[in-house]
Amino acid sequence: MIFQHFPIVIPISLLLGAMISAPVGIWKRKLTYPIALFASFVAFFFSSAGLIYVLNTGTHHYYLGNWIPPIGIEYVVDPLSAFVVLIVNGIGFFVMIYSHRSLAKEIPGKEVPFHAVVLLFLAGLSGMVVTGDLFNLYVFLEIASLSAYALVSVGEKRAPVAAFRYLLLGTIGASFYLLGLGFLYLDTGSLNMLDNAKIIPLLEERGLIIISLTLMLVGIGLKMAMFPMHLWLPDAYSYAPSVGSAYLAPIATKVSAYVMIRILFTVFHTEFVSEYYNFTDVIAWLSAVGILWGSIMAIAQSDYKRMLAYSSVSQIGYIGLGIGLANPLGFIGAVLHILNHALMKATLFLVNGNIFYRFGITSIPMFDENLRKKLPYTSAAFTIAALSMIGIPPTAGFFSKWYLVLASVDKNNWIFVVVIGLSSLLNLIYFFRIIEKLYITRKSNLTLDEETKMNEVPISMLVPTLLFAILVIGFGVFNAYIVDYIIKLAIPDGMI
Repeated sequence: MIFQHFPIVIPISLLLGAMISAPVGIWKRKLTYPIALFASFVAFFFSSAGLIYVLNTGTHHYYLGNWIPPIGIEYVVDPLSAFVVLIVNGIGFFVMIYSHRSLAKEIPGKEVPFHAVVLLFLAGLSGMVVTGDLFNLYVFLEIASLSAYALVSVGEKRAPVAAFRYLLLGTIGASFYLLGLGFLYLDTGSLNMLDNAKIIPLLEERGLIIISLTLMLVGIGLKMAMFPMHLWLPDAYSYAPSVGSAYLAPIATKVSAYVMIRILFTVFHTEFVSEYYNFTDVIAWLSAVGILWGSIMAIAQSDYKRMLAYSSVSQIGYIGLGIGLANPLGFIGAVLHILNHALMKATLFLVNGNIFYRFGITSIPMFDENLRKKLPYTSAAFTIAALSMIGIPPTAGFFSKWYLVLASVDKNNWIFVVVIGLSSLLNLIYFFRIIEKLYITRKSNLTLDEETKMNEVPISMLVPTLLFAILVIGFGVFNAYIVDYIIKLAIPDGMI
């Protein structure tokens, strides 16, 4: 049955798409986009089928070349990894639909390499999620990272510098992870995640293990842009093309958060990282500071994309807080926020692309009611996503924050409750100033020519924007089904 091979089909379809689309595009540029779209659809289809398969049959182990681990490389897809890989390729597919017209406007002539790099980016992220081998994870991490640097570099004139800074810090993060993995291998003699999970509790001397975990967490923290290791993120998101930001912001850092969950709770066990050595407490407190820091910095920005970039620092903090709380409610809040933030931030960055497509601006002081009048559906999508970011029910953003509040109460940590509440108020400040400009401000800052008097953006750009906004509401209303039938099945053993 072909669906049994879905763990390898997902990354391979994307890798093949990248290998085919680039040379074919050099020969005939118009064929690049259909090939890339088809490859993305195949990955999305098998990701959807894979989630259904895992929910019906249980965790799926796939051995490459039929070599049994720990000698061979194993792909392991359980409810958590199936859920996350579907988020990656779902966002990837619909942003791919969106990208055709936007790229033609922003970076004309660069569509062929851009689509090929996007497919490599999605392949790397997908591989990171489905692999059960720690070194294979590093290989996919580098594929995704190198692709991400390229996605940033083709933006505006300041983008190459932002990409270079991203490359430097990203390389440091990857090096920390690889060095930590080397120490782990010295102590356990295995690279397989489940094999390490069995060996680590048997070790009497744990000095190398602690060093290994520390290095790996620092490396993944850099990739995740967890405070205070977020310095690469604001410029990267701000100066990348609109479509590039729409790929990076919703899914790149979320996959790194997934990797952190895997390392902490699958490889090293909950008891080891939360009770014996308090790694999770450090993550929780750093994330709490990041939640407030990102929100405060977002208020200070006058550029829409840069505001969203600092907002992402804050939102990543919510995920880190859920991970650091290390209890079932915190885990649910973190994983649910991976989904919710992916949808919210995808919506907000596609809104940015729509505004830039029609008006060529990202400066918030330039916004006024003309944006709402000329882009009414785009404005509605922004408002829905903004309300969700603030945490207004019944939007999706409210429920992940609610689980984090419950988790903090369960841990008897009221400071985190205050942080979540205060950050929501700060979110209200920087999002409401844009809502005010769209729906209240009468002064016109825009000079409209004939082209900008057209209503809305092309349908291929509008539909993904509205779809994500609708899902923000839909997944909020039906969040209980996601929690009960997917996330609760993934709660790590020993988490109480």
